[in-house]
Amino acid sequence: MTEPQPAGLPVRLLVAVTLSAALAPLNSTMVAVALPEMSRALHAESSVLRQGLVTSYLLTNIVLQSPGGKLGDRLGHRRSLGLGQLVFAMGAALAYLWPVLTVLTLSRILMAAGAAILAPSAMALLRTELPKEVRGRAFGAFGAMMALSAGTGPKVGALLVGRFGWTSIFLANVPVLVLSAVLARTAAPPAPARAAAEGAPRARFDIVGSVLLGLSLIGLVLGFENPRLRWAAALGALGLVPFVLWERRAADPVIDFSLFKRRTFVAGGFIIALQNLAMYSIMFELPQVGARLFAVGPRDLGNTLVAMMATMVVVSPFAGRASERFGARAVALTGCLSALAGMIVLAVRPLNALTDAVPALVLLGAGLGLTSAPSQSASMGDVPREKSGMAAGLTSTMRYFGGVAGLSVLGFVLTETPSREVAMHEHTTAVIVFCVALVVTIGCALVLPGRAAEKAAAAAGG
Repeated sequence: MTEPQPAGLPVRLLVAVTLSAALAPLNSTMVAVALPEMSRALHAESSVLRQGLVTSYLLTNIVLQSPGGKLGDRLGHRRSLGLGQLVFAMGAALAYLWPVLTVLTLSRILMAAGAAILAPSAMALLRTELPKEVRGRAFGAFGAMMALSAGTGPKVGALLVGRFGWTSIFLANVPVLVLSAVLARTAAPPAPARAAAEGAPRARFDIVGSVLLGLSLIGLVLGFENPRLRWAAALGALGLVPFVLWERRAADPVIDFSLFKRRTFVAGGFIIALQNLAMYSIMFELPQVGARLFAVGPRDLGNTLVAMMATMVVVSPFAGRASERFGARAVALTGCLSALAGMIVLAVRPLNALTDAVPALVLLGAGLGLTSAPSQSASMGDVPREKSGMAAGLTSTMRYFGGVAGLSVLGFVLTETPSREVAMHEHTTAVIVFCVALVVTIGCALVLPGRAAEKAAAAAGG
């Protein structure tokens, strides 16, 4: 069956979904710089604030990504985008108006729930409402904005806290969401998107499956993050058994396991997860090792890491255009090789100063920027449009788990031993693990479609 292609590029919608989705990574990093001020104002320990405002945000995001994506397939992705904007704005406004710890924790959970609806809806809209020939470009711009928001979160947070107080980091989200909602409402959907939304299934939502999945993911995340809770990871893994059994008999499952039979979708998802593992791990590993080796301050650390993030932001849009011209496989493979080269340089080059890591970080950032757009575009293009939200939710869950797995590796490898020799040995060990993960991404990139296959699919209407 030929899939109709939308005509034209809905720029307003592209800006709307990018602005909305970028708030999730922005708020995951922006709150970090506000914690000291919040601790003094609320008379709460930093560990309590991290659990209530950071861990709860992360867990909620991970748990609700797949249900949030499925919701979009049922309601229509534009409607779910609006719902996500509303829930996120409610949480942000509540935090600003009632800044006490219990309410702030609830507000962060609401914001994360909104973000878990926004991200899959945004990716699904790029899949369903953009012409195939410009999806790579759109995913490139989308990836650049997501990287930029995560990287600039601490700087934006510091600016807001310094000028307007710590509650402003919550209020600042509201005007962005209002602008995004207005743009989305004024962007007329193409006819195929309207037809897809009207034809969405009306079976009962898979609440039981969502709960079983959520409980399993909570156990896995808590077990990965805390060595004292390894039993939770085991219970979470065991909890996936009843989840899979339930999903196989559910009338409209929250996860359709037939998606895992699609090689391109699986390969693209693994590339994103494994590269996220490498990226977030390096963002935490270098500051820890750098502080032990050179006693550098936060500003020096930030200026070093910005080499990776800035390169990602610059390269991502070009990666989208390149994938449209040369095919997803060629561009993604180039990116995977560049990222691996950067990680190898980081492993073998002696660190006599923290700035010695900059060339490796530039290579790594270029690789990540080159790979993200073609991987996401090819992965989403491999699924039926009526399952776009579900697929986007799964991809987002895999992305988060990549980051959590990387931090778990650091928990096993790094210690606080002040010895320079021990610190360098631990640094090398951690980076070798990340190199292995990036080697796997090369194999996944080879599975992505080449230019000839993409042309044949486009000619067939796929």
